[in-house]
Amino acid sequence: MKTSKTKTVVFVTGAFVSNSGWDEWKAYFESKGYDTIAPAWPFKDGTAAELRARQPNDTDLAHLTLDELVTHYENIVKALPEKPIVIGHSLGGLVTQIIVNQGLAAAGVAIHSVPPQGVFPYEFSFLKAGWKSLGLFTSLDETYLMSFEDWQYAFVNEMPLEEQQAAYEANTIPESKNVARGGLTSAAHVDYEKPHPPLLLTSGSIDNIIPAHLNHRNYEAYKSSGSVLDYKEFPGRNHYVLGQPTWKEDADYILAWLDKNA
Repeated sequence: MKTSKTKTVVFVTGAFVSNSGWDEWKAYFESKGYDTIAPAWPFKDGTAAELRARQPNDTDLAHLTLDELVTHYENIVKALPEKPIVIGHSLGGLVTQIIVNQGLAAAGVAIHSVPPQGVFPYEFSFLKAGWKSLGLFTSLDETYLMSFEDWQYAFVNEMPLEEQQAAYEANTIPESKNVARGGLTSAAHVDYEKPHPPLLLTSGSIDNIIPAHLNHRNYEAYKSSGSVLDYKEFPGRNHYVLGQPTWKEDADYILAWLDKNA
């Protein structure tokens, strides 16, 4: 498959992980005729090991807010010659939804997206997997690093231990508690009734931190917008969906959807 005209895809990384998690996706989309970029978050300019070595005293990252993160990606998108396709995972999915809502993208794909403000995440697994990142009763001058035990539950559940360990070493990085808390504020606002470019939301049946039921409520909130909107739940996908052996099946589904809608 080749696009009739080269289009740019901006991959938006989620919290807790390095943007290197998009490397295989970038290469695969480029083989299908797309230009791609996967910019790092502000202050995440290094390998996972290098960023972990800064824990917990990377105050620049610790002070990063969700508003600043959204602005970072908005500026990247606006600097491109044409509106790109934006594809984000987890908190990057939320950023994608915001960018799509603002009409800055040609189309968007939110993979296992953190829900915007107003979609209340009452699922126990979401609370268990994510509450530590809020850093309640801890200093906001220090970053948060997910433990391997929490990583096992939040990202790589049901994977072999060796794969869980390898994924942790390759991907897990410190995070800003301020960004996590921003998901509870107006910084995470999306106008669900506003017409928007085509948007696809995907979920995974065994995702603990962003359960499929939560993804579906996010999708249902858009129903009055009248815009192109689709939802797909993939069986057997956890939150490490970008790196699971099935990632190419998900990418192919997204590529087919983009061929039709972008």
